[in-house]
Amino acid sequence: MDTPKDAPNMASTSRPASWSDLLTRDYAASLFMVCMGVWLHAADSLLVATMIPAIVAEIGGARLIFWTVALYDVGSIVAGVTSGLLAYRYGIRLPMVIAAGIFAGGCLISAVAPNMNILLIGRLFQGLGGGCLTAISFVAIGTLFPKHLMARAMGAISTLWGVSAFLGPLIGGLFAEHLSWRGGFLFFAVQAIILTGWLTTQPNDRANAPVTVALSRFPMRRLILLSTGILAIAFGGSDISFPRTGTFVVVGLTCLFLFLRLDTRSSENRLLPANPLGFGNSVSSGLTMILCFAAATIAFSVYGTLLVTKLHGLPILAAGYIMALEAIAWSTAAAILSGLHERKDPKMIFGGICVVAISIAGFAYSVPYGPVWMIVVSAGLQGVGFGMAWTFILRRMAMVVKTDDRQRVAAAVPTVQRIGFALGAVYIGMVANASGIDSGLQSGNLEAAAQTIFLASLPLAAIGLFAAWRFVRA
Repeated sequence: MDTPKDAPNMASTSRPASWSDLLTRDYAASLFMVCMGVWLHAADSLLVATMIPAIVAEIGGARLIFWTVALYDVGSIVAGVTSGLLAYRYGIRLPMVIAAGIFAGGCLISAVAPNMNILLIGRLFQGLGGGCLTAISFVAIGTLFPKHLMARAMGAISTLWGVSAFLGPLIGGLFAEHLSWRGGFLFFAVQAIILTGWLTTQPNDRANAPVTVALSRFPMRRLILLSTGILAIAFGGSDISFPRTGTFVVVGLTCLFLFLRLDTRSSENRLLPANPLGFGNSVSSGLTMILCFAAATIAFSVYGTLLVTKLHGLPILAAGYIMALEAIAWSTAAAILSGLHERKDPKMIFGGICVVAISIAGFAYSVPYGPVWMIVVSAGLQGVGFGMAWTFILRRMAMVVKTDDRQRVAAAVPTVQRIGFALGAVYIGMVANASGIDSGLQSGNLEAAAQTIFLASLPLAAIGLFAAWRFVRA
């Protein structure tokens, strides 16, 4: 996986890069590596979301469903921050081997889990491994490919992400309905093991690593505070009781406050821009918008398949594809609209965010009461809205932020989004448990709990809408 010696000369050519340039002996192995890393992470999320009804039916644990997302995202956040420094210090191969091994181990733990608690341990390791695989894959694109091929490599990854949105639910549905959900985890464990074995046969690329980045201080204390804050709130929501839940929530919020304070005061390797949340400036408004809408839209990812199959009698595979429709609509809208001029960014961002908010209201009615076609339309609208807005958010931020802070802001967008997913899963899990989703599954009376879950997402969307308005007016 060494960068070919002729890469600098190739980068200087004026001929546009073609797919055939990427699929040569020099770059095909590197392309396979980054695509496998992204595939395992992207397809795994939809696979598990699709298999949730079968998992709960066999081992129970409905009140812990939100942990499958929260733990995965906590692992991804920690791994995403860690992996960049590891890749620059040790090269691409060794961190990738470790990440693929951790991911495989997490899948194997989930596959043999006798109860939901053990499965959640597996999900944490899957998040650590999958997050690290994805982050290192993006580092590898900038390290192993010449400049004129980077866009092609990113295009291959974007295409693969869309393919995973289609194949993830298909694989999950086939295993859950016709074989066993445990086989779905084993299927991905085998792929990760194959990737691990293949990587060990590749040449090391440590010489490509810039030494300056390796000397950066690792933000261990801040990562511990961030993870502890999310997990403490999640513990409080697992079993709703006033003193227990209140104590854990206060501890969790305190840890998150300390994380933000320490990160803002850090002079180097800040994870987020200074004062990242609020409405005081364009960057903080934009990041607040991202956080709120990541949290507001996670409810369907966590509970959508379970509720649709139980309330409307759909097969698991069909419910999984309703969920996948969001990702497909997102990719399609982004591809169609990506060529618009930057002067249209404010309208596209705010318009897209409004469409997402409408889709949440649509879920609040259609998931508990139907009809099914309205659930499908709501999922499609959510994807289209995100495709309209997210395509232009980074470009908009680059216009309003100082030049020397653009890289940090760009890196903060996916990090804040992951934090939003994790916190949103914890919040909506608390709402679901308080509304009696576990007893509702046993009695078959789920309509009220389903409606409460999605109605509870609307206040987050309202805050996000105000933040979006502030962001586009900058």
